[in-house]
Amino acid sequence: MTTFQQLSTARKRLLAAALAVAVVGIGSAGFGAAAADPLPQAPVALGVAGTFAILSQTGVTDVPSSAVTGNVGASPITGAAILLTCPEVTGTIFSVDAAGPACKVTDATLLTTAVGDMGIAYTDAAGRTNPDFVNLGAGEIGGRTLRPGLYTWSTDVSISNDVKLAGGPDDVFIFQISGDISEAPAKNVTLTGGVQAKNVFWQTAGSVTLGTTAHFEGTILSKTLIAMNTGASINGRLLAQTAVTLQSSTVTEPAK
Repeated sequence: MTTFQQLSTARKRLLAAALAVAVVGIGSAGFGAAAADPLPQAPVALGVAGTFAILSQTGVTDVPSSAVTGNVGASPITGAAILLTCPEVTGTIFSVDAAGPACKVTDATLLTTAVGDMGIAYTDAAGRTNPDFVNLGAGEIGGRTLRPGLYTWSTDVSISNDVKLAGGPDDVFIFQISGDISEAPAKNVTLTGGVQAKNVFWQTAGSVTLGTTAHFEGTILSKTLIAMNTGASINGRLLAQTAVTLQSSTVTEPAK
């Protein structure tokens, strides 16, 4: 081999090594490092809870006017704790008793089943093991593009900048969070590559706050409060084991 050929071969090897480092760098910055390619996750089974856009155990408060597309229910709290008005809901408002909005349907049995299924779904999401990503970004995921898989945090999760969930129509994202979720005002969680909101699940032991005019995607399974600030929107579901609060917010149940 000539000296020229040896130099050319060496340069190719250096270029290949540099390219490999660059690709790994993109993965670490954009997706977070995983020990191996994530194993596909099965969607969280929501049962009857999946027929609701909003389901709460202690009530739904509202600063009008909000717009909810999908069913709304509260149990075991009385229907008087559902403060949405009939024109704000495109769907059915379910109550456990005769109290509540004039258009409500009383069905305590349905609501008991739905709340039970919500608890089962929460336990399912929280109980998934062998996470692909652990404490990604120390809880700050703003500005990242995330791929499908199982994520877990022992901290709060903050979204200080836009987040993209990238994948295909059958890909599943499950986020296990020990603390709170906080999305900054005017920031967005968006889906790319055909990802569907019905396959995105946020399980949190803490509270959830979606900032003013912020947008979110997926089903929220919260142990405590879910609060949507003024003008916030979600393509997904609000399933709370305490209260849901809306302020001129938009909630759209995802396509099934």
